[in-house]
Amino acid sequence: MSEITPNTTKICPTCGTRLNINAARCSVCGAVLTAEKPEEISAKSVQGMRLPEVTISLPLLIGLAALLLILGAGGVYAVFQMSVPKNGGSTNVGGVSVAAAATHTPTATVTSTATVTQSPTPDYTATPISTATPLPPILYKVKAGDLCGSIAYVYGVSVNALIQLNQLNADCAISPGMELKVPQPTATPQPLATNTLNPTQQAQSDCKKIEYVVKSGDTLMGIAANYAVNKDVVLQYSGKTDEIVRVGEKLVIPLCEQSLEAPTATPVPPYPAANLLQPADGAYFRASDAITLQWSAVGDLGKNEQYAVTIIDVTDGNSRKAVNYVTDTKLIVPDNLRPASADPHVFYWTVLPVRQIGTNKDDGTPIWQPAGDVSAQRSFSWSGGVAPANTPVK
Repeated sequence: MSEITPNTTKICPTCGTRLNINAARCSVCGAVLTAEKPEEISAKSVQGMRLPEVTISLPLLIGLAALLLILGAGGVYAVFQMSVPKNGGSTNVGGVSVAAAATHTPTATVTSTATVTQSPTPDYTATPISTATPLPPILYKVKAGDLCGSIAYVYGVSVNALIQLNQLNADCAISPGMELKVPQPTATPQPLATNTLNPTQQAQSDCKKIEYVVKSGDTLMGIAANYAVNKDVVLQYSGKTDEIVRVGEKLVIPLCEQSLEAPTATPVPPYPAANLLQPADGAYFRASDAITLQWSAVGDLGKNEQYAVTIIDVTDGNSRKAVNYVTDTKLIVPDNLRPASADPHVFYWTVLPVRQIGTNKDDGTPIWQPAGDVSAQRSFSWSGGVAPANTPVK
């Protein structure tokens, strides 16, 4: 049998701290200890062996409790985060709707701040500038009398553009019935800061132009000279590459390019119609009268321009007709038109400005073409005998 060793320690009844057997006060809680009687010590010494006791101080106990609370809260938070669906739905955890619980618990993560910061800021400076899409060409069927220059002028394109798009030769030869591709001008964005045209555009915009239709016997040199414009300027504005002109072709005459030696009020050809002055319409003349026709001037005629006065005896079935060319604004009716009979004859007469464009190789007579509008038609009666009674003499 083993020897029983007397106890040398005692337990504080207040906090349970093991103290020296002779301690009068607890060093942990400060409780006053009473001295044990010898008999009590002897009784305790004969008691059987006990399990070892574990004592924990109050501050340590409080710290452990706080640690357990923190760990428990962290575990619940982790389970909550794993259970909440990312698409905003609800999930049951332990029979409790997580979505419902989340509505009562404000959290900084359920805000729109994260969404806004994730959206990139629009950068308008990086947006590419839109460019105009080229328009498809227009299909044009060539008609009789059409030229590349006239087609290009109507559609506002260059002759060179027609040649390149249709793969034509340098002369831009076309024929009636041919189908041409006419390029449409591509719209070019213009700066909005100013509407000022450059000098070339301003000059072309301010230039007054007329359209001239080529007639039989016309030449480019003659047409340009009649309008006091250089032939090269006519070629440029008409979009032509050669000086050959054809009947029916339309030429553009820029009046702003005229080179006049001195300012003049002369109307630019074609001239207006002449105003007939004398005699009055329907006037009667006797056989012995000399008839003088008079009209107003249409302007200062050029060196190669005159008035063509046409007189027709309609009573004689238009068989007697005379055309006289004069530079003056009056004409005495030729005697060879005087009626041979005593019966009065009715005559029609008109005045037309004309221009000489050449000379007939066979007889050397001038070749004339109209240079303006024909006048209104007037009539007069001319008797070859004695005038009827009570008829005023003009």
